[in-house]
Amino acid sequence: MSAAPVIEPQRSLPVFGEWDVVVVGGGPAGIAASVSAARHGARTLLVERYGFLGGMGTTGGVTNFAGLYGKRDGEMTQLVHGVADDLLARIDALGGLNKPQDGMQGRIRVRSYDTSVYKCAADQLLLDAGVHLLFHALAAAVVMDGERIAALVVETKSGRQAIRANAFVDASGDADVAAFAGVPFAVGDGHGSGLFPSTMFRIGHVDAGRALAAVGEFKAINDFMAKARERDPGAYRFPREGAILRPQIDPREWRANVTQIRNARGDAMNGVDAQELSDGEVEGRRQIAEYFRFLKAEVPGFEQSAIVEIAPQVGIRETRRIEGLYALTGEDILSSARFQDSIGINAWPMELHAAGRIEWGFPRDERRTYNHLPWRMIVPRGVDNLLVAGRCASMTHEGQSAARASGGCFVMGQAAGTAAASLGGGRFAAVDVPALQRRLVADGVDIDA
Repeated sequence: MSAAPVIEPQRSLPVFGEWDVVVVGGGPAGIAASVSAARHGARTLLVERYGFLGGMGTTGGVTNFAGLYGKRDGEMTQLVHGVADDLLARIDALGGLNKPQDGMQGRIRVRSYDTSVYKCAADQLLLDAGVHLLFHALAAAVVMDGERIAALVVETKSGRQAIRANAFVDASGDADVAAFAGVPFAVGDGHGSGLFPSTMFRIGHVDAGRALAAVGEFKAINDFMAKARERDPGAYRFPREGAILRPQIDPREWRANVTQIRNARGDAMNGVDAQELSDGEVEGRRQIAEYFRFLKAEVPGFEQSAIVEIAPQVGIRETRRIEGLYALTGEDILSSARFQDSIGINAWPMELHAAGRIEWGFPRDERRTYNHLPWRMIVPRGVDNLLVAGRCASMTHEGQSAARASGGCFVMGQAAGTAAASLGGGRFAAVDVPALQRRLVADGVDIDA
């Protein structure tokens, strides 16, 4: 039996400040949005729930940028540019960026990084752009004025406060601001599940030479898993096929993407359900301990290794997806779709984390393995001064499995921040898209026009 609700007394909130643009969420979408808005002259505030930037790349321990590279005219090349270039250059200057790493028979390419260096580089990038940072602040509500957000309410160590702005960008990953504002949304695949989350971890003190010889190939770790199962089916419980174990810039340290978090029903853990999220954190660490036992016992080079970091939180791939003016689809990914209102490029294939496995869906044209991202997918229905960028933008379950990667998030965020800087009293649904595209191109973005 559920308890009776508690009625919270009405109260007056102090105003933290007034801004031209407020961005919620400090992942790739939020970084690109806030930097772009500030560079275009907007007084910009970025609100982040943790004490550092990077989104799932740091809090979720992803440790690599995916979706920056794709094939154009059959040649693998970097296709996502703009703010992303600035960030990568800063990470590289601090010694934290790996050389590009290919996988899936050369069909994908990622850039791995040191998470601590990423945090430092992102701080420097935003401060140099003139962005004001508010860390340890959790979006809690919005105050509406008709179809516009008048203020964002945040919970902080200084108490509950309000933040006024002319324009807002929801880069929270979970569409928190959009949900508060009444924007329609879907969660997961619409059937009670979604893309399964993973808890990431890093392994240190690895014998680099032996490990690289044994599992240096993208899929080699799965061969060791298969051999262990064949020898003794009950020795280990692997949460999924398609494990990923790859070296960092220093090959004595490796990153592991091997877990899969289910709820009590066996579906994907719901990242916007407080209890499931709590249970999932515990389950992720349990799976890590079990998998690490396998690594030490079965994989050359890992005998004397140690876990050096478990990500601060479970890595979420999919929660809320808003209803926008257009929803990017799986067919858009497979057909390498072009859009007249392109704001940039998604170069990551469909990567559906299903129960016990990963299902990949690559573009049919092997010489053009990317698609445009349309402006309309970041414009929500029903709220005039809000944009939604990142994994919670307007996409189907299948489309989101590709464009949720960091490359696409950089693209959506840069377009959102650039547009937000000059909104004035207008509506995002009425933005002059050709003028926005010209500004993006001038800032180095490849919209593949």
